[in-house]
Amino acid sequence: MFRLAEFLYPRKEPLWELVKQAGVTDVVAIMRGAEQEQRMFAALDGGFRGESKTDDLPWSEKSLARDQSLFAAEGMTVVAIEDTVPMDRVRLGLPGRDEDIAAVVQQIEAMGNLGIGVLCYNWMPISSWSRTASGIPSRGGALVTGFRLADAEALAEVEHPETSTEAMWDALAYFLQAVMPVAERNGVKLGMHPDDPPLPRLRGVPRIMGSADAYRRLLALYDSPANGVTFCQGNFALMDIDGPALIREFGNRIQFVHFRNVRGAAADFVEIFHDDDGVFDMAECMRAYDSIGFEGPLRPDHVPTMAGESNERPGYETLGRLFALGYIRGLQHAISP
Repeated sequence: MFRLAEFLYPRKEPLWELVKQAGVTDVVAIMRGAEQEQRMFAALDGGFRGESKTDDLPWSEKSLARDQSLFAAEGMTVVAIEDTVPMDRVRLGLPGRDEDIAAVVQQIEAMGNLGIGVLCYNWMPISSWSRTASGIPSRGGALVTGFRLADAEALAEVEHPETSTEAMWDALAYFLQAVMPVAERNGVKLGMHPDDPPLPRLRGVPRIMGSADAYRRLLALYDSPANGVTFCQGNFALMDIDGPALIREFGNRIQFVHFRNVRGAAADFVEIFHDDDGVFDMAECMRAYDSIGFEGPLRPDHVPTMAGESNERPGYETLGRLFALGYIRGLQHAISP
């Protein structure tokens, strides 16, 4: 069936051993100092834009091979990268986008050479996934993240170049035409992550990947097995759709799965434990993946912070991850023994 994986940084920490003890050795990696890390935790400044040919940049083959070997030395295999070069000029169709696309091409070629088959990317300009609270009490006092549009709208709009949704679609088409032939030649599949949350505009910035129809349009823009979906269940659950039916519809265009669930609606929701009652029936989703023969990476995401943890990394502390891995493995064995 699928490859149960975990999202890890290329810096050894105790979580690595715990994940292996939970029976997981496949890794969804993040590049050192590139886009997701800058946005999620502001850990590195990263003035990388405009230097895409430098061998030591996070997306170069030299850097990716270094990280891959670090995991390999611990008996772990990198099966996907959930991170890209800085892409806002690409998403917004701004001058300089060809330079940034060249860096994406460099990353894809490096991944192909190293045998890393899946790249997760998104089309959220200026900011990535957004939450308005990170310490909401949940079951037994665990802490979860949540979002309320009313709270977000109380904040100032984010400065951004003027654009429109159609301009962003045009920019996406331009990007796909440039990178998909490279992905096909190198055996790399690209999976588009949904807007998080899936709203048409957030703090003044337009977004386009927030509905099932948007994904149908994406797949039609470049009809290739390399052009596909990161099926982040928490976001699709907020699109008011039948999740298992959509999984079956997308079929082999699903490259990668974020196995998580939420309670609420796009304008007001909270994350939940993987076994809690939410929008999606998790067992039915698992049956749907089984029915399409999904063999790509699947990882838990946005877990609760549990007793004794600091909540310094909301959604990504340790105990909730281990709980989720066990729950997912149990579903897998129950549905496809």
